[in-house]
Amino acid sequence: MRTILVTGSAGFIGKNLIVRLQELDNVAIKPFDKEDNIETLKKYLQESDFIFHLAGVNRPKNVEEFKKGNVGLTKILIKLLEEMDKKIPIVLTSSIQAELDNPYGKSKKRAEDELIKYYNKNYTPIYIYRLPNVFGKWSRPNYNSVVSTFCYNISHNLDITISNPTQELELVYIDDVINEFVSLLNREEKDLQKHFYNIKRTFRVTLGELADKIYKIKEIKKTLIIPDLSDIFMKYLHATYLSYLEKDDFSYEMDLKEDSRGDFIELIKSESFGQVSISRSKKGVIRGNHYHNTKNEKFFVIQGKALIKLRNILNDIIISYYVSDKKIEIVDIPPGYTHSIENLTDGNGEMILLIWANEIFNPKNPDTYYCEV
Repeated sequence: MRTILVTGSAGFIGKNLIVRLQELDNVAIKPFDKEDNIETLKKYLQESDFIFHLAGVNRPKNVEEFKKGNVGLTKILIKLLEEMDKKIPIVLTSSIQAELDNPYGKSKKRAEDELIKYYNKNYTPIYIYRLPNVFGKWSRPNYNSVVSTFCYNISHNLDITISNPTQELELVYIDDVINEFVSLLNREEKDLQKHFYNIKRTFRVTLGELADKIYKIKEIKKTLIIPDLSDIFMKYLHATYLSYLEKDDFSYEMDLKEDSRGDFIELIKSESFGQVSISRSKKGVIRGNHYHNTKNEKFFVIQGKALIKLRNILNDIIISYYVSDKKIEIVDIPPGYTHSIENLTDGNGEMILLIWANEIFNPKNPDTYYCEV
């Protein structure tokens, strides 16, 4: 059983780390935050065999709080360990600002120095991470990161302020940070003299680009167009944005197109993977009787029974598929094949068809031509 102390447990990184540690077997967690006292810290240190020292101050009311929050607690932690004569690994979250001449950066640099002095006395592993701007779920807007501020404001229809759209940021995603931290629990340290470590994957983006990407994510509810999630930064940004939605803002109404045959709903669109839609047909209705030159589709009946017919427009051979919700199968609709689907559901039952197309429907160039099967 590993017993792990996490300082700053109620903070952005702390919350995400504790959730991940709870997913592991044979791990006991000792969470310590600013509401706890030094006696609690001492008790937890006696029980622990690994420390994630995440506690720190980012935006204090006065400059002196930097010294107290970023340096003071580090010195107390080290003092208690030395009094106990206890040598256990320590992970410290510092900042890339430790290289800068500002009060926050100076306080982070002093915390690093205190930890290095502790190593020089005790030769126990220390891991110092100078993190860039960390983003992800549970980060506080107007405090932890510009990403959280932009995501919160844009999702709540509030203005954002950009003083210099071309200013470039270096960002790191919270899950990449947590994955790295958790990997340390089983690392066999071969070079104890190495103190500084980096998260392997970071992202660079300008403030203007960041805002544009988040506005595009917001527009999904209107355009239905999902951004290219093969772009790992956009994937992470999309997940982060969703975490800032209010509880009554998770759902949104769709545009329902109805006629005498039934209705049709476009669900999701993407420039990279096409379009997903749902068609609902009344009893006896036949839809289709058209072909496409390049567009291709996949049909999947998720309710009811249907007859799908296809015919290569260059011949008279009709191919028939009887499909239903009782059998999981997808029917490919190749280009150059006229096709139709008829609702054969018992009684007056409705037939529901899930449709994937390899491209977003363009009314100016529909690539759809009438032709009886």
